[in-house]
Amino acid sequence: MGKRRRVAERRRTSPAVVGGMIAAVVVGAGVGVYALYGGGAAADDQPRAASADGGRKEVPTGPLSAAEVRTTAQRFLTAWQRGKPAEAAAATSDSTAAGTLLTGYAKDAHLTGVTLTPGTAEGARVPFSVRATVSYKGVRKPLAYDSALTVVRRAADGAPVVDWHSSVVHPDLKDGDTLVTGGSGDPPVKALDRHGGELTAAKYPSLGTVLDGLREKYGRTAGGKAGVELRVVRGAASRKAKLSDKTLVELSKGTPGTVETTLSPTLQAAAEKKVADRDRASVVVLRPSTGEILAVANSNHGFNTAFQGSLAPGSTMKVITSSLLIDKGLASADKQHPCPKTFTYGGWKFHNDDDFEIKDGTFKASFARSCNTAFISQAGKLDNDDLTRQAQQVFGLSMDNWAVGVPSFDGSVPVQSQAQMAASLIGQGGVRMNPLNMASVAATVKSGTFHQPYLVAPSVDHRKLATASRGLSPGTAAQLRDLMRYTAAYGTAAQAMSGLGPDYGAKTGSAEVDGQKKPNGWFTAYRGDLAAAGVVQAGGHGGDTAGPIVASLLKLGGG
Repeated sequence: MGKRRRVAERRRTSPAVVGGMIAAVVVGAGVGVYALYGGGAAADDQPRAASADGGRKEVPTGPLSAAEVRTTAQRFLTAWQRGKPAEAAAATSDSTAAGTLLTGYAKDAHLTGVTLTPGTAEGARVPFSVRATVSYKGVRKPLAYDSALTVVRRAADGAPVVDWHSSVVHPDLKDGDTLVTGGSGDPPVKALDRHGGELTAAKYPSLGTVLDGLREKYGRTAGGKAGVELRVVRGAASRKAKLSDKTLVELSKGTPGTVETTLSPTLQAAAEKKVADRDRASVVVLRPSTGEILAVANSNHGFNTAFQGSLAPGSTMKVITSSLLIDKGLASADKQHPCPKTFTYGGWKFHNDDDFEIKDGTFKASFARSCNTAFISQAGKLDNDDLTRQAQQVFGLSMDNWAVGVPSFDGSVPVQSQAQMAASLIGQGGVRMNPLNMASVAATVKSGTFHQPYLVAPSVDHRKLATASRGLSPGTAAQLRDLMRYTAAYGTAAQAMSGLGPDYGAKTGSAEVDGQKKPNGWFTAYRGDLAAAGVVQAGGHGGDTAGPIVASLLKLGGG
């Protein structure tokens, strides 16, 4: 390995401030900017590739130094601030994508006077603040937000570069999205609750994404006129994920049209308050007899996990699996049913929580205590597609045809085999749900028939709601209600549901997620003509985390 090449020291003056940022003034450079060399670090700080065997350079590896992180961030931010998108893009891991978005920052978003101020680096991550002005046809408005970048080594040569993602430019951007200032496209809408009160993100913070979705779907038909604004325009990947365009700055107001929703102001306000007390919590409340959505709330406001999340539902899935086993005569609420400590299927050994067992117990006891092996033990008696067909035909799930009124995900129960099929029976494997889906499951048990949830009445735009091909048989429905009622009274949901009976039922769930110390906690329940479901990601067991949120909303009743 050759010796490191030494570089003659360069004389520097004291730091100067350029556009709100610290810049080292290099003697002879002509302007006061960051000292930039090679891959983005100052020459006397930047590790150089060793030269040996005829000049072949060794690619630097290992952790980045603080100097590499600092000078790479400086190179990128300085070029961006000075309006040199190509130069800034060259300091990233994807110069093509970065160049396009950074060029559009000025050209399409009409952002001027950009000032970028870096904060204190946290390892390879560098937070920074952005101050700019949106200027369009003589109208100017300020824009301010915080973002962050991460420095990584480029695989080809080990040089430190900014790990490129669109969110570096603005945290609301997903890869492929753009920023555009101009006519808003979709006119604004004034959303109303079920009693005629206006719904705003200021009053109900969780509704920001919902209001964006309402505008996208109904803006052109609700009677409004478009204004001028800076907005996030979603790309193909974001649209596939059912994300709506998002307004960042309104330069001139449009005239809103009116859209009536089914939301209850009382329940919505209560849901907002409850999820705000937990990190990564989401909840949905609906009316089983009609499917009307009465409340939707998320503690994280940037993505509507309650409607669009795709998470393993854990043991709340046992409601659907129980309906399947009862239909097939493989289980009955009051009949004896196995619940061993463990059960092996498809090469996987499945465990109960703390390897408990229930000797000579009933299926009701296994359901109430959430015995995994009571369900896994029946996998060999099922066809691979049985659970998928049950979810589709009875609960209206996993057909990608819900028409809620805003973007939503209607669950996924794929056909699987062997161990993965068995895992699906207890809400793991490939099964994915969100609180809207699981609230609908509880509602279907309560009513006996699937009613597709909706936020805007289908009469508004004459859309067709999804249906299930068959309802629960009277016998299966009665047993499911018995199972859920017993769980609410004496099982894992008893503490959360205390005092809410007798017309009630519940099921808890905990879903293990790779890389998380604690599981996602789930809870689905009904009381009277209300059904609700919630999840607290990485929160722990559902009865302790999501349970109190759901139960408190069911206790309010009405709507």
